[in-house]
Amino acid sequence: MSVPEIRISRLNDESFNPGGDYVLYWMIANRRSCWNFSLDRAIEIAREFNKPLVVLEALRCDYKWASDRLHRFVLQGMADNVRAFASTPVAYHAYVEPTVGHGSGLLEALAASATAVVTDDFPCFFLPQMTKAVADRVTTGMEAVDSNGLLPLRAADRVFSRAYDFRRWLQKNLASHLNTTPASDPLCNLELPKAEFPAEIQNQWLVATPKMLQANSDDLLALPIDHAVGPACFAGGSAAASETLETFFNQRFHRYAGSRNDPNDEAASGLSPYLHFGHMSTHEIFNRLAEQEEWSTDDLSGKASGSREGWWGMSPCAESFLDELITWRELGYNMSSQRDDYDQYESLPAWARKSLGEHLADPRKYRYELAAFEAAETHDEIWNAAQRQLVRDGRMHNYLRMLWGKKILEWSATPQDALAVMIELNNKYAVDGRNPNSYSGIFWVLGRYDRAWGPERPIFGKIRFMSSANTAKKLRLKPYLERYSAGSTR
Repeated sequence: MSVPEIRISRLNDESFNPGGDYVLYWMIANRRSCWNFSLDRAIEIAREFNKPLVVLEALRCDYKWASDRLHRFVLQGMADNVRAFASTPVAYHAYVEPTVGHGSGLLEALAASATAVVTDDFPCFFLPQMTKAVADRVTTGMEAVDSNGLLPLRAADRVFSRAYDFRRWLQKNLASHLNTTPASDPLCNLELPKAEFPAEIQNQWLVATPKMLQANSDDLLALPIDHAVGPACFAGGSAAASETLETFFNQRFHRYAGSRNDPNDEAASGLSPYLHFGHMSTHEIFNRLAEQEEWSTDDLSGKASGSREGWWGMSPCAESFLDELITWRELGYNMSSQRDDYDQYESLPAWARKSLGEHLADPRKYRYELAAFEAAETHDEIWNAAQRQLVRDGRMHNYLRMLWGKKILEWSATPQDALAVMIELNNKYAVDGRNPNSYSGIFWVLGRYDRAWGPERPIFGKIRFMSSANTAKKLRLKPYLERYSAGSTR
């Protein structure tokens, strides 16, 4: 099946070069060998021009927050991709930049001999600026392909300010996109001319990478990245993503609707880091759920009420899970793909900025700077435990993440300072940070996707309030607090 045109964006005005030696797929966000519209598009062009296919997956060392944690997660995915492409006609190569600037010119050198360049359309972090800069320098046609979610980024004609409005719009418009999916196994029996990496490029840039793909290699310590942020408590890569998916559906899914807010139950899916790094696709997750539910599009209710339940025609656990996976996740992609200031304080709703501004002078009983927040040195044991989980594990329980953000707002000199702290800590330590969905969560703390709440409170104004005391009443926290106490190493 052809990749839908709505998912393809032309990045420059150059024409494809029929005389090129190969089609180049520059893998930067959809770091997987299946369920990937970008790979499908590259194969499509390679077949059209009867060219070999070359895939470059690169990892630079100077991106913000580069660390052992994030690098290792990507390296584990690269190792999986080496295995996936090994017995195919595709020439896949991973490139791990050993020093700042070492990779300069690599993409342009590969593109110079290419018929076409295909890359991933990811609307967040530094990737949009990076692809634009490269597109301006290559001399053949370059495309970015959207394989981010069930809804194509460009299907929505506006930015939605509430989840309810977006959900209602999805219920009117998503069905037409559900049967157009990326190939589940595009490499199976793939017939293309055998590809090889140009020797001069491999000799100049790619000689040091193979050892680096051993994610436990001491070579990682030689990279100019943050070694103080250690590995996450879970592995990266497509194989780990598949194992996490199966464990979730086989062991925890039936508890999802009722227990996902329990920090001791571990009923959440755990899939967010794999979605962020492209080690797994939303389409694959949805397909797996549809099979388990014995579902088809005939089960859709057809009634666009905006309700969280009922439209899909699935079980309560499935409906609850899909509201997170589709509505809330893709709501963030809707914002970041249409507004360049998605990560700026000024992007908050006017009512939220007005209310927070009216309470700037309110006294703060407690006030902390970044260093105290980062070290979990506040007066609040629940908040400290959540921060320790983030630092130690690379993720935080979803419900406590909301409380974590609300307290940072309450204990910061200004809401702008609170935003800066949340972004720094989340993006530095969370494996699923630097993502449209994580920015949704951070900005929700300050009023995005929410409404004005009463009674009006000091510091918060009309922003939704959360307290540790109420959280302690709602959740069974003793085991969690013990697990993430200051002295615990579990």
